[in-house]
Amino acid sequence: MRIAILDPAAGISGDMTLGALLSLGVPQDWLESLPGRLGLVGVAVTVRDAVRCGIRCRQVEFAIPEAPHGRQVGELVRLVERAPVSGWVKERALRAFRLIGEAEGRVHGVAPEQVHLHEVGAVDAVLDIVGAIEGFERLGVEAIYSRPVAVGSGWVEAAHGRLPVPAPATALLLEGVAVATGGPVEGEATTPTGAALVRVLAQGPPPEHWRLTASGWGAGQRDPKHYPNALRILVAERAAEAGRVMLLATDVDDMSPEYVEPLRQALVAAGALDVQTWPVQMKKGRSGFRVEVVAPEELAEPVTAALFQHSTTAGVRRWVAERATLARRQVTVQLAPEVAVRVKVLEQPDAEGVRVKPEYDDVVAAARALGRPPLEVARVAQRDAEALVAKSKE
Repeated sequence: MRIAILDPAAGISGDMTLGALLSLGVPQDWLESLPGRLGLVGVAVTVRDAVRCGIRCRQVEFAIPEAPHGRQVGELVRLVERAPVSGWVKERALRAFRLIGEAEGRVHGVAPEQVHLHEVGAVDAVLDIVGAIEGFERLGVEAIYSRPVAVGSGWVEAAHGRLPVPAPATALLLEGVAVATGGPVEGEATTPTGAALVRVLAQGPPPEHWRLTASGWGAGQRDPKHYPNALRILVAERAAEAGRVMLLATDVDDMSPEYVEPLRQALVAAGALDVQTWPVQMKKGRSGFRVEVVAPEELAEPVTAALFQHSTTAGVRRWVAERATLARRQVTVQLAPEVAVRVKVLEQPDAEGVRVKPEYDDVVAAARALGRPPLEVARVAQRDAEALVAKSKE
């Protein structure tokens, strides 16, 4: 499972997030085309290399034409609703703007949709929020987590005078988020846009076990000498080869078997690592089936909730177990210009080589796209993956 971990040790803002995503390989031309796709005319995008305390970063800056009227949050919500982006991106972007509107509205005593932002701030927020969320989609991660968010210290200049850090709206947006205090950042470390991105993207703290595969840095506008004013994004794979898991089990005899597959899909979507079912003989001679689920310990509650919601069970048994598996990673093989298959690579013990296994869903989708039998596609993907792994070890 490929994941991303926000590391806002120096805070987080929208432009820092975009810079870190570009540093990780998200295409620059995608970002340069974003204003036009959103109908924001006259916006210029500048991407440059920057150095923060000796660390090479990417820095993003938007040049936005000033307009006298500004925009209300309700108008920005309608703009995002019309945006040509995926449903995953749109749902999170809309939630981010509604959170910003609610926070600013509580601070200033106005309805959320009537919160007024000056033109540059409004357009910048749209580009930052939609761009950052779509950037993670293009990065291809399956889950996003966050380490504690630095808020900074001291005071920040606002339209109505100096305000303590974190600013009131930022503090409201960070409710429920783990924050870090006492660091080197003086002034505002996390902006309202950055706080909203953490709220809508991050599922909480990182899992206990993970394996780092890449990292990228996005520079902030300031360049202090005593700390790197930059956001780091870590890309990793969940390291499931050791660690504690939660086992959940239940027996049901009043649920049609045809609903087992939707139940399995819901459990996997909630974070289950594995779902098994088998027939059982229940009391009074009734036939039923057992559902047994393996889940990360930190996801036991949402997986349990999904089990209650998508089955007829009235009770779930749970216990903690130790799990040991082979070290694993993932490679992707390209079978055609628009057809790719992910392949799981399992490291054998005692340097005995690797085992590779194409992902079933990718094989089925590729077979449909290529008009070839799934078994044949799986064999080709396995052969290409073995060759790719062997080449990487040369």
